[in-house]
Amino acid sequence: MSSDALSSDALSSDTVSSDALSSAPPTDSHRRALITGGGGQLGQELRDTVPTGWTALSCTSAEFDVTRPGQVGEVLERVRPAVVINAAAYTGVDAAEQEPARAHAVNAAGAANVAAASRVVGARLIQVSTDYVFGGALGRPYLPDDRTEPLGVYGRTKLEGEREVMRIAADTSVILRTAWLYSGRGRNFVLTMLRLFREREEVGVVCDQVGTPTWCRSAAEAIWAAAQRPDVSGIHHWTDEGMASWYELALAVQEEALALGLLQRPVPIRPLRSDQYPTPARRPSYSVLDASATEAALGLRRRPWRVTLHLMLQELVRA
Repeated sequence: MSSDALSSDALSSDTVSSDALSSAPPTDSHRRALITGGGGQLGQELRDTVPTGWTALSCTSAEFDVTRPGQVGEVLERVRPAVVINAAAYTGVDAAEQEPARAHAVNAAGAANVAAASRVVGARLIQVSTDYVFGGALGRPYLPDDRTEPLGVYGRTKLEGEREVMRIAADTSVILRTAWLYSGRGRNFVLTMLRLFREREEVGVVCDQVGTPTWCRSAAEAIWAAAQRPDVSGIHHWTDEGMASWYELALAVQEEALALGLLQRPVPIRPLRSDQYPTPARRPSYSVLDASATEAALGLRRRPWRVTLHLMLQELVRA
């Protein structure tokens, strides 16, 4: 999905499309950000939540290919942003098992390309990462410095991307791990559940994988808070508050959607063990992230995941 096409005089607005990359950059480079992966659900939320006084140049993956170091360097040299938010990612957890080279090119080599070009132009980098860098055996919420142990190609390539960023630009970069993202746009678990509830007489959902459902709006707000704090660096965690299994999330989606009129009838939801729903990629059984240090560093308070789920579904009602 392409960004809206705007002319070069739109550079003074909060968000401009990648068409503006060929124009002269804004004069205030101290409040200019470049968003990669702008067509994804997180990228779109980042576009919608640009802080007052900032200009954001948003590029879809088709328009700004992180796997092409020459293009990455050329664009950053021209735009010279203060902050680069790298939301571009290969996020197909199962597909990555069949396409490991492509996942590595985007998630690992792509992150290295963005980090290197950001360092050349003096930009801070905020690299978006995932709870799937962990193996799930810890039994308590994961701290940023806990041992990583990805179970599949997706998590492994995202971890490789983290390590590349730290190798190239540790002092000027933030790695923000988040989890179980959803929004009212794109492809995600919550929208898939709404569709299945309308189409089927019964739905089966895995009940033995636990994490934290997180509205993309919450992640975007944390990313922008980090963008405005040049003293913050290193690895950080951010999700909504609390934890749930996929089954518990499905129950909540149906309950909230029925109350809001998004669904007209309830359907039975059957809990499944992971071995009853085999997938190409293994997922961690427990990947809750401890975000307390990030709350303190950014001066933000997380909202319970059930609250943010309700807010997102309310937006669907108004859409």
